[in-house]
Amino acid sequence: MKLAELAQHLGAVLEGDPSLSVTGVASLEGAGPEELTFVANPKYAALARTTRAAAVLVEPEFPRIETATLRIKNPYLAFARAIEVFYQPPAYAPGVHPTAVISPSAKIGANAHIGAYVVVGDDVKIGEDAVLLSHAVIYAHVRAGKNLFVHSHAVVREHCRLGDNVTLQNGAIVGTDGFGFAKRNDGSWHKILQSGPAVLENDVEVQANACIDRASIGETRIGAGTKVDNLVQVGHGSTVGKDTLLCAQVGLAGSTTVGKGVILAGQVGVAGHCTVGDGVIATAQSGIPGDVEPGKVVSGYPAIDNRQWLRVVALMNRLPELLRGIKATRG
Repeated sequence: MKLAELAQHLGAVLEGDPSLSVTGVASLEGAGPEELTFVANPKYAALARTTRAAAVLVEPEFPRIETATLRIKNPYLAFARAIEVFYQPPAYAPGVHPTAVISPSAKIGANAHIGAYVVVGDDVKIGEDAVLLSHAVIYAHVRAGKNLFVHSHAVVREHCRLGDNVTLQNGAIVGTDGFGFAKRNDGSWHKILQSGPAVLENDVEVQANACIDRASIGETRIGAGTKVDNLVQVGHGSTVGKDTLLCAQVGLAGSTTVGKGVILAGQVGVAGHCTVGDGVIATAQSGIPGDVEPGKVVSGYPAIDNRQWLRVVALMNRLPELLRGIKATRG
């Protein structure tokens, strides 16, 4: 593809030779003379001056460089769109593999691809253009909208409800039993029936080996546009708002409420019955034991204001020096 065509496709302003050929995308360090790269973080700006790439996606105010630039407000998003131009994922033709087991009472919309050893239970309803890859399992009474994409070994449990454009990556489990047990008088545990479904609204993606628990009563709900990363645990009865990111190994205990536009970075843990407000950012490995006000950036355990946490960490590194000073003053 010529650079001029790519710029037009992405809606970017081109500075450089429009006839340059672009055949793929790559990192700043690894890009070759026919590849596109990007700068979204200012700390990598110097690398843009030494890259071998054909062109660099940059913000409009980025300084001029010898390499051709495509100037656009959100270069990271534009780079994501460029990947789609040069990488075409596998296409799955409509049809049902002869080894698939589909209940006679299930209703699956037009143009579905049903792979090998897929199981679809009684009274399931799935919209058009679904893709269910090998060994996917859909339990009875599930409802799902159009463009459902279920990768191999993902499971949707009974009575769960999925909106349009939902993607389940390999091994994702939607609606597994919540961890609910009542203690008997003799000290043993009685399992609490998990009767409520998990609900995934439109455009939700659940990535590999993540678990969205069903609720004991009520429901567990994941808001529209939310993305759930690998190995995330969403406890029973939790509610997550729209366009939130739950990054790798995040854990939400039961009955947690997370607002919209929240980012919980890797390994963040949230205690049960807590409310995390809209727009909150929790940095990696933070532990949240109580409610967090909307818009806060928190870090550490127990999670506190990020700026305060940075000061605490800086002070901790100086503790040996401070201790020596105290001992010296005491003689």
